[in-house]
Amino acid sequence: MARNQHVVPHNGSWAVRGAGNDRVTRIAETQSQAIEIAREIARNQGSELFIHRPNGQIRERNSYGNDPFPPEG
Repeated sequence: MARNQHVVPHNGSWAVRGAGNDRVTRIAETQSQAIEIAREIARNQGSELFIHRPNGQIRERNSYGNDPFPPEG
């Protein structure tokens, strides 16, 4: 089962954490590095990517799953 991926602040850096996991998957120096790592995992798993702000709020969400209503064209 695919787990949604979250990019979250982590001890002064950024981490990728699978939804429901206690431990982080990867740690990166910058948020953009963590986003690229999480995006690749989400694409491979067909899951969602949640990007959090430094205060923990979600700032962006991307879906890489199977969309039952894909855009035409």
